[in-house]
Amino acid sequence: MGSSGTVAGRVRRPSWRDPRLLVGIALIALAVAGVSMALRSADETLPYYVATEALPPGAVVSEENTRVAYVQVDHDIYWEAGPEAPWGSVVTRTVGAGELLPVGALAEDASVHVRSVGIRVSTAVAEDIDRGTVVDVWLTTPATNEQETSTVLVGEQLVVADVERDSGLGASGHVTVHIVVPDADVAAFLQATSGDGVLTVVGLGDV
Repeated sequence: MGSSGTVAGRVRRPSWRDPRLLVGIALIALAVAGVSMALRSADETLPYYVATEALPPGAVVSEENTRVAYVQVDHDIYWEAGPEAPWGSVVTRTVGAGELLPVGALAEDASVHVRSVGIRVSTAVAEDIDRGTVVDVWLTTPATNEQETSTVLVGEQLVVADVERDSGLGASGHVTVHIVVPDADVAAFLQATSGDGVLTVVGLGDV
């Protein structure tokens, strides 16, 4: 009988006052709370402005060329959608379609010294050359009595602001490519592209 009482004492149910049980419950509660906070933090997104089309240098930011997306990023780098909108700001470098608006790529109009210059191109322009594409512009001058045919580079690593392609069946095939040119180089670029010769735009990709 004595041994039976000893065994019964060893297997009795633990009391809620047992400190080991209380510590275990506390550890489980902390673990659950930590996981819950981590999941909430990972799912915390905020609204930011995104370009709906490629914005070349000199482009003006507006409601028409942006949208709002909820993402989790560093708010010091990108423009958060809020009471202060970036409308009227000018892009200083190409912002690709679908890219968040970087705070550092926007400036006041007066501080951006570029102009969009349109050139008529009669040679074929690749379909992938569009707004935001980086291009070189070449001029081929036909042969004369004094000199042979020559091809020279008149614009290097310039950004396309827009492309206007003729769509009519009877069109001459000319394409107008609007090129972003620094203010200081506009006169030289116009002089180089306005003479006799054939202009060719060669794409170098996007930035």
